[in-house]
Amino acid sequence: MTPEDGGIDVFLQPGDLYFGDEDTKIRTVLGSCVSLTFWHPALRIGGMSHCLLPSRGKGSASGVLDGRYVDGALPWLTREIFAHGTRPGEYEIKLFGGADMFPRSNLATDMGIGRKNVGHAVSILERMGMTITTKDVGGTVSRSLIFDLASGDVWVRRGTAGEPPLQKLAVAA
Repeated sequence: MTPEDGGIDVFLQPGDLYFGDEDTKIRTVLGSCVSLTFWHPALRIGGMSHCLLPSRGKGSASGVLDGRYVDGALPWLTREIFAHGTRPGEYEIKLFGGADMFPRSNLATDMGIGRKNVGHAVSILERMGMTITTKDVGGTVSRSLIFDLASGDVWVRRGTAGEPPLQKLAVAA
């Protein structure tokens, strides 16, 4: 389905969320971020998130649901599920992403954020009594996703690993 076919093609940026119907395809690209997809097979509706981090942290007093965080995206998706007159147990839930994008680096900034994102998503879903039907997580490469709400299929294309390391170039005298 393309916009020319009358369908909706949505690209999620980091922190975005979207819930739609069978005329919709949702796309995104993930590294250490995670995406959750929720799909209702009978009604062919569902949603997807693109979460950067597991949690906003304990110091946040904001009650605003924020798609940048797993613990903000899941309540938002659940709210949409109820707004459509359905229940979370009626949905197929899939989890993607959480790659270790810098496996050979000493970057202190990475700190296994992909693993933390995946772990937090799984933990929250378990506490909410929800089951993940499919997951494609971890590894060391990016993922491009296309979620087709007409079929519930999620197409995944993985990036490439093993690119040569950066090399210092010789300077001609």
